[in-house]
Amino acid sequence: MKPLFKISACCRSDKGAVRADNEDTCLVDVEDRYFLVADGMGGAAAGEVASALFRETVVELFGSTPRHRLTDALLRELIIECFQTAHTRIRAHAAEQPAHRGLGCTAELLAYQHDQVVVGHVGDSRTYRLRNGKLELLTTDHSFVQEQADLGIISPEQAQTHTLKNLILRAVGSGGKLEVDMIGSDVRAGDIFMLCSDGLSSMVRSAQIEAILSYDLEPDTKATMLIDQANFNGGEDNVSVVLVQFSKP
Repeated sequence: MKPLFKISACCRSDKGAVRADNEDTCLVDVEDRYFLVADGMGGAAAGEVASALFRETVVELFGSTPRHRLTDALLRELIIECFQTAHTRIRAHAAEQPAHRGLGCTAELLAYQHDQVVVGHVGDSRTYRLRNGKLELLTTDHSFVQEQADLGIISPEQAQTHTLKNLILRAVGSGGKLEVDMIGSDVRAGDIFMLCSDGLSSMVRSAQIEAILSYDLEPDTKATMLIDQANFNGGEDNVSVVLVQFSKP
């Protein structure tokens, strides 16, 4: 059967203009149609170890699962299994390495199947969709500031500069039971899905992201422009971005 869409994808990651190390990781696998961003937390507690464990877990589980046998329901179960297995492995690592206690990661995992995408989401990394030139945020941050904004205690404008904007309420490897948000979307020709760490979303306004993604350029070029813009705006954190673009074959 002729595919409905051609997929063009890329990932870029940069330590930013301030940080000495990069604790983010990202991955694109066009053949198996899954894509991820993970943002390590913990600093001296080896956040890069947590993000790497998440990536390794996803590669292992997707690599050992024949995609042609997956129903939509089983794909969702596989995504949740990736998060839960990584959560267990990160917690086990922290138990074995006391110096690494406190490590964890936020993560986005997007998979494409049957002309639909499914996104697993934990933390304040984000997934956006650009459709017909309009940018839409598909995920909701698991953060203290987002919770305050949802309750109407603070405004979206106040949330942007709040002193506790980096306080995360949910992360892979942190706490006991992990709850994973699952978001689904149909796919149309011209759609671009963007997964990013908060090093991008906190430094680049939505209007700037929308403008860059709307350019008639290859995903590689747009990803580089987004990272350059984040660093130009201050680059206060590691910044990672994955772009997945669907076009007519």
